[in-house]
Amino acid sequence: MKLLIIRFSSIGDIVLTTPVVRCIKQQIPNVSIHYLTKSSFKGIVESNPYIDEVKILQDDWQQMITDLQQEEYDYVIDLHHNLRTLRVKKSLKAKAFSFNKLNIQKWLLTALKINLLPNIHIVDRNFETVKSLGVINDGKGLDYFIPEKDCIKLKDIPAQHQFGYIGIVIGAALNTKKMPVQKLQDLCSKIEYPIILLGGKEDRENGELIASIDNVKIYNACGKFNLNESADLVRKAKLFITHDTGLMHIAAAFKKPILSVWGNTVPAFGMTPYYGNNQITNIQYEVKVSCRPCSKIGYNKCPKKHFKCMMLQDVEQIAKDALKLV
Repeated sequence: MKLLIIRFSSIGDIVLTTPVVRCIKQQIPNVSIHYLTKSSFKGIVESNPYIDEVKILQDDWQQMITDLQQEEYDYVIDLHHNLRTLRVKKSLKAKAFSFNKLNIQKWLLTALKINLLPNIHIVDRNFETVKSLGVINDGKGLDYFIPEKDCIKLKDIPAQHQFGYIGIVIGAALNTKKMPVQKLQDLCSKIEYPIILLGGKEDRENGELIASIDNVKIYNACGKFNLNESADLVRKAKLFITHDTGLMHIAAAFKKPILSVWGNTVPAFGMTPYYGNNQITNIQYEVKVSCRPCSKIGYNKCPKKHFKCMMLQDVEQIAKDALKLV
């Protein structure tokens, strides 16, 4: 049997598909798994031993479809489910299974604050997509595989962080999902333990502002490492403090204790840290304001202009919890 799994983006969503990939590979004899994603996310899946071949979403659509048609897939498992994946499925003409995105229920929650979403994690909803294949969740949680070339060496981080540190993600895809710099500065000032700040190149300047309160205790790694190298920093952390981000799910894949801070998005969307049957500490911090959730994705600025969901976060409590856990 040959399967094509589709998930174009993003970091967290792709990591959340890994239990399905593993269980298909281990539970269906002689299955070959191909995975179609964007080129920018190839590094997340190319070292996954349960994936036989990574296919890339190309600008030349017809050439990509021609290449995929030559594979003669038995099934297409669409875990993204949008207009582009619909075009792929129609072109391949293989039997397809598509993820239910529950867009109406999400709209009701964000627009009218009516919660009709099922109390089920997105990982288990991914498994519902493939249940007719007889694939079941093995309860082992998420996977993330780092190639040897991207493993961090001790010399890559300051000496004072080589015996243990707390990882703190300061970025997010959109501003309403992340705490403002002053709140992050306050949080870091209250944590008496080495800290490594994680984020992309776009977070480097804010990282410098946060690290400036104590350049010995706080190391700004934002933009200095690629995604897999950052994932290795996550793997080596004692504890992880994060917004609703892709690195949160990578931390869950490494079974790290996670303190997650939620702004405009809510855990009810089913995207909380996922450990399977493993019992790992996972504390979620939410400010109960009537305008949450304002979006399933986020905004560059708070639509209400008060940003209470992040401005009222109790950083003292977060710091206390973090120090207890380390």
